[in-house]
Amino acid sequence: MTSSIARVTTITARSDVSFEDAIQAGVARSAQTLRNVSGAWVKEQKVEVADGVITAYQVVLEVTFVLED
Repeated sequence: MTSSIARVTTITARSDVSFEDAIQAGVARSAQTLRNVSGAWVKEQKVEVADGVITAYQVVLEVTFVLED
């Protein structure tokens, strides 16, 4: 029987462009540090606003990576 064990870590990513850009940046950066990243769950989304205009997009991601043997 084959099994695998994964770990989940929480990260926050921010972008001045969009939520999608923040997610892409967060996953890309996670993959630079963590090996075997297998998925990410967008746990929270938030915008920063100044004078009634959105100035930044922020996401909280739960990043899953499989532990090595």
